[in-house]
Order: sequence, then C-alpha cells, then structure tokens
Amino acid sequence: MLETLRLAPGVGLAAPQIGLGVQLAIIEDREQYQSSWSAEQLQTRGRVPVDFHVLINPELEIEAGARLEFFEGCLSVAGYTAEVPRFSRVRVRYLDEHGEPQLVHADSWYARILQHEIDHLNGMLYIDRMNLRTFMSIKNYLDRWRNAEDEAHRIFSR
Repeated sequence: MLETLRLAPGVGLAAPQIGLGVQLAIIEDREQYQSSWSAEQLQTRGRVPVDFHVLINPELEIEAGARLEFFEGCLSVAGYTAEVPRFSRVRVRYLDEHGEPQLVHADSWYARILQHEIDHLNGMLYIDRMNLRTFMSIKNYLDRWRNAEDEAHRIFSR
C-alpha cells in the first residue's frame, strides 16, 4: 500500500481502494507534497507534514470545531477535485501496525485526511460529500480556482 500511495502520489490510502476488504488505512503527508503551495496557502489550510502511520479499525469522533470547506481530490476519482466540507477537529482511536491502541487528536488538514480515509472504510467517497457545483478537473482548479479559493477564505474569515 505504501508503494501505491507514494507512486500516485497521495497523502492517504484505504485498503478498499486497492480491493482489500479490511478496515485499514495509511496516511503520510510528506513535506515534498506541499512544495507547490505558498506559505499562506499552507497556513490557511493548517497543513503541515504528517509522518507515515497505519490505522487499523479506526473510530472517528468529531471534536468541537467548525466545518471548513476546501478542495480535495482522491486517487479513486483521479484527475478531479471538489470543495468538501469537513470538521476541523477530530479524535481517532485505532490500532497501529503492531496492534497497539492509539489515540490521535487532529485538526485542520490532518483532520481532513483522516475523515477522507475513514470515509473510504465506510464505503464513501468525497463526491458523496462535495458541494456539487464545485466539481471540476484538477487542471481547471489549478489554472483558475486555487488562488481564488484562498482569496475567498481571506475575505470570509475576517
């Protein structure tokens, strides 16, 4: 799974995406994946590198916090993106690759990644949660919307 994740490249992969019927996901948001984003874009999203880790049988709980809307993509819907509302803070209980219980409190982009991957384990894709009118090709997003999205967040978060 790690090889598939890095070849894509992606920040998360759930076992069902590669045909495995188990409750297992992996996450890794490498610093190099963030190099095309400005410091302001990373800060707006609360995006920081996340070390590789395995989640087995994860249980997601929503913590207090707003729902944030940002564009996200998926290896299962390659070449497209849409704005998806996600909770800004979550808590996840899971077993690691050694079968040891773990608890993580996540916020911002990391919380988004966790929700996205756990959705896969529950048979959902981001297109099931997206704002319908925002669905577009990644090329269109990069060419026309990426910077506009940041401007909108600056205006509406004042």
